Amino acid sequence: MSTRIAVLVSGGGTNLQALINAQSRGELGGGEIVAVISSAPGAYALERAEKAGIPGYVLPRKAFPSNQAMTVALVEKLRELAIDLVVLAGCMVIFTRELVDAYPNAVMNVHPALIPAFCGPGFYGLHVHEAALGYGVKLSGATVHFVSEECDGGPIIAQKAVAVREDDTPQTLQKRIMEEAEWKLLPQAVALFCQGRLSVRGRTVMIREE
Repeated sequence: MSTRIAVLVSGGGTNLQALINAQSRGELGGGEIVAVISSAPGAYALERAEKAGIPGYVLPRKAFPSNQAMTVALVEKLRELAIDLVVLAGCMVIFTRELVDAYPNAVMNVHPALIPAFCGPGFYGLHVHEAALGYGVKLSGATVHFVSEECDGGPIIAQKAVAVREDDTPQTLQKRIMEEAEWKLLPQAVALFCQGRLSVRGRTVMIREE
């Protein structure tokens, strides 16, 4: 039985593409992406899904009166699709506790910084890299974590550091963190989940050796 994965997106879907590429190489640990769900109609990520033969669905944020109403509708859809693992890949909606309650330690997110630095409400997209450069850090990177009720506050699965260069702009740092960290870490973390090798003790994610 393969692990049925839904990837939630809002935009271009570069992390989705990294997952699709890993799946095509047989590197998702027996997992299969069976749905891509976008919070925005017309997101390029939906085209990526279509090209890969993965069904795409749209749950437009604007169609719901609140994040909670959208979360409830999302959980219904995920259950209808018999999803085992939910992956947030550049999804710009802050979901409410109904999602975590329905999928405890089975919702994963990738964040473009080394949590707990530069994370939480307001830290998304280029804002994260602007903050890192503004602080003058020498290392940034990416974090894959389980989603909890606290924004960017769930147990950490994997992290990878990326050196910050003196001539970096938010754009160059964003690109390098994607290429060197996000696109590698996220498929690896998904594979570990699908292989049943992750367990959570308090705030710590334990990774069982093969």
